[in-house]
Amino acid sequence: MQVTVCRKEHFNAAHRLFNPAWDEARNQQVFDKCNNPNYHGHNYELIVRLTGAIDPETGYVYDLKRLSDLIKREILDTFDHRNLNLDTEEFRHLNPTAENIAVVIWQKLRSHIEPHLLLSVTLYETERNFVEYHG
Repeated sequence: MQVTVCRKEHFNAAHRLFNPAWDEARNQQVFDKCNNPNYHGHNYELIVRLTGAIDPETGYVYDLKRLSDLIKREILDTFDHRNLNLDTEEFRHLNPTAENIAVVIWQKLRSHIEPHLLLSVTLYETERNFVEYHG
């Protein structure tokens, strides 16, 4: 029997979508308002899901307090109220699209979670735009 447990978190961050190999016109054409040279921000909603068997001793798939602490340490403390392009190593040379942010979050969490658990990340950039990454 597999059960999925979820933790929802929130963080605010600024970014600029930009490909340094392109000229300004191409960047503007592809990324439009998201290419603002002075950056722009989002109120991100993050959902982390872990799927696995229920531990018969604890009744947990994974301790949600432990998951909350992990997300705070690895994600929120790094990305919240930051300019992703300028303030984080992860996006210094990686375009901080929602897709790339979700993959980076998954990678940062994966190494701290037991391998038998399936990990999935959903990242809402806006109320209607979101991405999912399952590894």
